[in-house]
Amino acid sequence: MTGTTTRLLRPDDAAGLAAVRTANRARLAPFEPRRSEAFYTEAGQRSTIDERLAAHAEGRGVPLAIVDDGDGVVGEMTLSGVVRGAYQSASVGYWVAEHVAGRGVASAALADAQAIAFGTLGLHRLQGETLVDNIASQTVLERAGFVRYGLAPDYLRIDGRWQAHVLYQCIASARPLPRVKE
Repeated sequence: MTGTTTRLLRPDDAAGLAAVRTANRARLAPFEPRRSEAFYTEAGQRSTIDERLAAHAEGRGVPLAIVDDGDGVVGEMTLSGVVRGAYQSASVGYWVAEHVAGRGVASAALADAQAIAFGTLGLHRLQGETLVDNIASQTVLERAGFVRYGLAPDYLRIDGRWQAHVLYQCIASARPLPRVKE
C-alpha cells in the first residue's frame, strides 16, 4: 500500500484511466452500470473527467484518482451528490484495479475521502452503497467506521438490471478525526 495516494482527477488522467478500465472491464462489469464502447476510450474517459470536474466546480462532487507509485492511476474514489442545507451529506463510490485489490488501496483512499468530506467540505454524513453480495466493499466500509443501516431493493441499475443494495453511513461525530495529509 505504500505510495498510494488520492488526488483530484485531471484531464491528463484520461489515457491511464482508459487503459486500467479496459484491463478491468470484465471484473468491474457486475458492479457498475452498463457502459458504451466509447466509455473505455481515452476520449470517453476525458469526457467523463470533464463532467466530474464540472460537478466539482459547482460543489456537487469530488472526483479523485487513486494513484499508486509505479502503477499510475489504479482506481477512482468519488464523493457525489453533495447536498448542503440541513442534510450536509454525500455518497462515496470507488473501484480499484484487480492487481492492487486486497492491498489496502481502497481503504487508504476511503480515509482520504473521509478527510475531505468531514474536514474540507464540513459534511455531517457520508453514505456508501454496495451490492448485497459485494463483501469486499462492505468490509472496506465497515473498517472505515461506516455502519450498515438498511437494505434498498431495486436501488440502482447495475449490469443491466435493478439490484438491491446494502446502505452504509458514517457520521462525522461518530468517528475519530480523519487523517490529514502532510
